[in-house]
Amino acid sequence: MQFADLGISTPILKSLSDLKISVPTEIQEKSIPILLTKTDDFVGLAKTGTGKTAAFGLPLLQLIDCNNPTIQAVILVPTRELGHQIFSNLESYAKYMPEISIAATCGGIPIKPQIERLISPTHIIIATPGRLNDLIKRNAINIKKANYLILDEADEMITALKEGLDEIIAALPKNRRTFLFSATMPGTIKQLVQNYMSKYVTQVSADMKAIGNQGIDHQYVIVDAIEKLDVLMHFLSSREGERGIIFCKTKAAVNKLAKNLAINRFSSGALHGSLTQPIRDRIMGQFREGHINILVATDLAARGIDVAAISYVVNYHLPDVYEAYVHRSGRTARAGAKGLSLTVLQKEETTQLADFKKELGLDFVAYKKPDAISLEENNTFLWAKQIFKTRPNHDVSTVLKDKIKTVFHHLTKEELIEKMLANHLLHNKVEDVAQSEITKKKKHK
Repeated sequence: MQFADLGISTPILKSLSDLKISVPTEIQEKSIPILLTKTDDFVGLAKTGTGKTAAFGLPLLQLIDCNNPTIQAVILVPTRELGHQIFSNLESYAKYMPEISIAATCGGIPIKPQIERLISPTHIIIATPGRLNDLIKRNAINIKKANYLILDEADEMITALKEGLDEIIAALPKNRRTFLFSATMPGTIKQLVQNYMSKYVTQVSADMKAIGNQGIDHQYVIVDAIEKLDVLMHFLSSREGERGIIFCKTKAAVNKLAKNLAINRFSSGALHGSLTQPIRDRIMGQFREGHINILVATDLAARGIDVAAISYVVNYHLPDVYEAYVHRSGRTARAGAKGLSLTVLQKEETTQLADFKKELGLDFVAYKKPDAISLEENNTFLWAKQIFKTRPNHDVSTVLKDKIKTVFHHLTKEELIEKMLANHLLHNKVEDVAQSEITKKKKHK
């Protein structure tokens, strides 16, 4: 089936052709005709990476009355990053519809320019709940004539919606249509549907038994706590030059792991909610442009990352809920590419993995854990990288430098490397013995 078969208009078909988008995904195929022809509220369920933005965005653009200068559609999103992504997508889809005006008003950046932007006629507004409520309280936005409310990634927005949806609903007309899109349907979303949507709701779901696309290879590796970081470093060394995201549960864990990656000279950046928006934007820009290859992130901070060339995702910590795994793994294998989702587990977490497998209908394949020798060799390789990338210390006195040079001057490059390597391995062996003794004493106590 083609987009034209779904009722999409010529200007939008032309923009899709420019974007080299020709075949609709399952959720698009099921949603677009209903949104274009029916007047009911709508719930669309599909995993991350299945094209939900186009599923509601394409018909929405077609439903807008360009002769009416008021805000006709409000799209609520959980994060600014996702809001920016949707804004960019809608602008691309509306390339040949210049009369349509779209604005993004999300939190994390100054509100004044957004207020000034809203003075101009606007048809579609994309917003985070907190920022939209702020604009409503300031009387800086008028959504009293909006015909459509779209809740995108609703399962990721529950907390924000609980706090502010009542005020937003109060500012909207009662006869609006509400479209809710979500990767999962937990009880909280069902309650939201009952409370805020009409009794006439059409619901569709797309391939809910499997993660969004079939290009993701789900693997796991069981490690001891002491070797967890070494196994991760070995994996990252094997994917040198590829882009990936490593997920941690907490901000503190993100910072700690990012520091370890920096010490070992991996091209990486940290992303979590406590960072200021300019810093988050800078890190995301570096990642998108390929200046850094690895993002270490919390779940919410990584929402809205739509980079086609992410070849792997690592779950350094298992998420608390099944839905989070769906969103994490959906960052890879975008746009028809293949991808790997690797989960690093400790022995006591294996029963949880079985629950994830059962609930999500996934097959997890064992990743071959590197042996002790391979881990040691990789750590030695990383040590060599550290030395190579260390900047010279120009504060060291010339006298001391000359003394050091006299110690090594008669050695060839190969001999110096051999001696440095032997010294490093000996030092590590002494450290391992000391650590083993400490562990024995702790067990004895």
